[in-house]
Amino acid sequence: MKFVAVPVVFFLYTLFVSVASAETRIGDDKGGSVGKYLLMFSEIRDSGEHVVIDGDCFSACTLVTAILPASRVCVTDRAALGFHAGWVDDGAGNRVVSPEGTRLLYVLYPPKVRRWITHHGGLGTRMIVLKGRELTDFYALCQ
Repeated sequence: MKFVAVPVVFFLYTLFVSVASAETRIGDDKGGSVGKYLLMFSEIRDSGEHVVIDGDCFSACTLVTAILPASRVCVTDRAALGFHAGWVDDGAGNRVVSPEGTRLLYVLYPPKVRRWITHHGGLGTRMIVLKGRELTDFYALCQ
């Protein structure tokens, strides 16, 4: 009986360690479709993975702050989060600010991120970037 239990315990331990150590690395991500990022980060959240931000995480990529708990995200010294207003295509290939989309993005962000955004002028047409020492007030440095 003990002989059988040891392999089962070892298997469960190995499974736990491999799931607990899974990670997704973000680097130089300029964003894209909000829906795509909401789905991707929800899947990462549900999988139990950790996220390492190691470079630019701009635009829709910043939804990582809305979907994953801060305890599952770490940043490197190269990490930067870039926030701006929500955009839509006007049908002629031009991007125009979407007030509704911008409001949705804003309310999705956690309160601490919203305060930072507001303190830096809000979500507008220009990119505001959270990086360096300010960013490590939000997320731990990766080990």
